[in-house]
Amino acid sequence: MLRRLSPIQPESFAFTPDNLAWAEAQMTKYPEGRQQSAIIPVLWRAQEQEGWLSRPAIEYCASLLGMAYIRALEVATFYFMFQLYPVGTIANIQICGTTTCMICGAEDLVRVCKEKIAAAPHTLSADGRFSWEEVECLGACTNAPMVQIGKDFYEDLTADKLSALIDAFAAGEVPVPGPQNGRFSSEALGGATSLSGLTGSADQYNASVRLAVDLKETVKRIDGTEVPLLTPWRNGKPAAANAGAGAADAGNDATN
Repeated sequence: MLRRLSPIQPESFAFTPDNLAWAEAQMTKYPEGRQQSAIIPVLWRAQEQEGWLSRPAIEYCASLLGMAYIRALEVATFYFMFQLYPVGTIANIQICGTTTCMICGAEDLVRVCKEKIAAAPHTLSADGRFSWEEVECLGACTNAPMVQIGKDFYEDLTADKLSALIDAFAAGEVPVPGPQNGRFSSEALGGATSLSGLTGSADQYNASVRLAVDLKETVKRIDGTEVPLLTPWRNGKPAAANAGAGAADAGNDATN
């Protein structure tokens, strides 16, 4: 996806005194001569100050770190976390358009943004409060389709749910991020399909250890000797400490 700088640019950029002090402190985290390694946090601070990254801001950060402008520009244009166009004062909606989200309805989310915000990406709404763009994978494929607004993910969306989110932000609310269909995290929509027969912590521990026992894994002791790995649970109760037990006992544990 092509990323270009906005055709509309401010005349200049400079850190506030506090932000300059912060940036200089970041530079001290790196060995002498390696200050350019701070380019990502310094660019991020510039974006947080202005809301987006202008060409003067990128060049200012490059000069601060003693690096060529093109090197800083390469970083700014590579990462979608950096906004190269002015963004809405309330929210910039980043719609994941990669395979899983596209299959699950990302195009419907794009349509909502075109109708409620602006016909084209990287364009401010009429009141300047919203903007939107399509981005590459945001890593929430199980909860597709999804959007990122600020630093929050809003997942398991439909066109109606995204429309309601935009209305809530416009009303001054901050909707609770995460799945918007009631599920917890990224659990299976149809319910648990793995380890569904395990009811207690002992059983769960046995399930993870049993394979290692069957493969005759060993445990290296602090003196360098090795002993067979024992399943530390028997019938739901911790087994007695028995570091020197033989392999036969380990095999019996594996069946409990």
